[in-house]
Amino acid sequence: MSTTILQSIETPNSGENEFSGANRKRLLLISYHFPPVGGAGVQRPVKFVKYLRQFGWDVSVLMAANPSVPVFDNSLLVDIPEDTLLERARTWEPDYALKKNVAAQKTIDQQSSLLTPVKSVCRKVLKAGAGLLLQPDAQILWYPNALKAGKKLLSRLPHDAIMATAPPYSNLILASKLKQIFQLPFIADFRDEWDLSSKYLENHQQDRISNLIQTRLQKSVMKASDAIVATTQASTERLLSRAHQFGTDAIGKCIYNGFDQDDFELLEESDHPQRSSDAQNRFRIVYTGTLWNLTTVEPLIKAIESIHREKPELLNKLELQFIGRKTPEQLALLERINQTACTLITEEYCAHQEALKKMASADALCLLLSNVEGANRVAPAKLFEYLATKREILAITPAGETADILNGFWPTGNFRANDTDGIARWLRERLTSQTASSISNPEKINQFNRESQAGQLADLLGELVQNHA
Repeated sequence: MSTTILQSIETPNSGENEFSGANRKRLLLISYHFPPVGGAGVQRPVKFVKYLRQFGWDVSVLMAANPSVPVFDNSLLVDIPEDTLLERARTWEPDYALKKNVAAQKTIDQQSSLLTPVKSVCRKVLKAGAGLLLQPDAQILWYPNALKAGKKLLSRLPHDAIMATAPPYSNLILASKLKQIFQLPFIADFRDEWDLSSKYLENHQQDRISNLIQTRLQKSVMKASDAIVATTQASTERLLSRAHQFGTDAIGKCIYNGFDQDDFELLEESDHPQRSSDAQNRFRIVYTGTLWNLTTVEPLIKAIESIHREKPELLNKLELQFIGRKTPEQLALLERINQTACTLITEEYCAHQEALKKMASADALCLLLSNVEGANRVAPAKLFEYLATKREILAITPAGETADILNGFWPTGNFRANDTDGIARWLRERLTSQTASSISNPEKINQFNRESQAGQLADLLGELVQNHA
C-alpha cells in the first residue's frame, strides 16, 4: 500500500476562502477505479473530488494500486486538486490482459469440437466455484489490503465521513466495515443499481445461490448506510424503498451525473479535428461509450436498413462513428451497416478530452438505452456531456427518466426502440437537408454542472455530520 499527496497544476478555487482551518471537513472516498484509470465510471468520483474542496471538504481517496482494468486515461489526473491524499492498496486480482486472454481462450474452446464433455463440465464447475467465492464482484480480492489501508488512514488522520461509489459493490462492503469500526457517517453512492447490475452485467452469475449472497450483501450495506445517493430520481426512490425494506432509516438523495464546464472551456481553446471535403458533405452521427446489452445499436440499424430498402443512395450522406468498447454481439450488429452505403467508423476507447472533441465535431450525437426492465430508471452519464455540447441528440431509449430529461431539450429526436419508422424518418430528414434542429431551453443545462452537484453532495455531508454530532 502507498500514500501520495498529488501536486496538481490547478490553483485553488477562490470560493474556498470561507472554508478554512477548523471550518474544513475531510471525507474518505472509496473508489477502486480512480485516475489514471479511464472510463465513464471514473468521471463522477474525480469530479466530486475536484469540486468538494470549494465547499469546505478535503478528500482522501482510497483506490486500487494495481487495478485490473481495460483502459487508462492520464489526462484525468489534471482534475485532481492539489494536496489530495491518495491512499493506494494492492488487489490480488490477475492483470486485465490475463483475464482477457482467459476469456478469449474460453470462446475458442467453446467453438472447438476438441473440447471433451469432461473438460467442459470441469470448466463449468470451476467457473461456478470461482463465482461463488468472488462475491459481490471480482474486486472483493482488493478488500483485505484495502481494509488494512483504510484502517491505518482513519487511525492516523481524523475524517468526518465516508463515501463509497459503486460499482464495484465491493467498495460499499469495505465502506460499511470501516463505518462499523470508526462510527463515521456513511454515504453509499450508486452509479448503477445493484440489482440491475447483477442482472445485466456481462459474465455475472445468475444462479440462485449467487443471488441470495448478493441480496444478503446488499442488505448489510444498506443497513449500514446513513444516506443513499443515486443518479436518477427513480433509482433513488427504488433504492431507498429497498433500504427501508431491509430495516434502515437512511435518507435518499438524487445527484445526477453531469458535465464539467472546465472541460468545455478547454475544448473551445483546442483545435478541432478537421473534416475532409468529402466528409463535410455527410451527416455525421457520433456515439461514445460501450455498446453492450444495455445499449444495443439494433434499433438504429433497423432504421438504416429500412432506408436502404427504400432509398439506398440517400445513405451515401450518412457517417456513423462509434467510439468505445463493443461486445461481440454488438460488433456483429454493426457489420450489418457495412451492407449499406453508410460510412462506418469504429474506434476503441480514447482519452476523455479527445472524446469531447469528437462529440463537438459531430452533426448529431446518438444515445442508446435498451428497452429492458429497469432501464426506465437509468440516465447514462454521457447524456449530460451530450447536452453540454449543444449538438442535436438522436435518442433511442425506453420511456422513463432519460426520455423525460431529453424532452426538455431535444424532443424531436427522442424515440422508443420499436419506432423504426420514426427513427428512419428523422434520419431521412437530416440526410435530405443535412441540417440539425436547435436545442430548446439551453439555459436549463447548467443544472447538471458538476460544480453544482458537488455542492449538493456537500450539503448532504454537512447534514449527516450535524446529525451525527
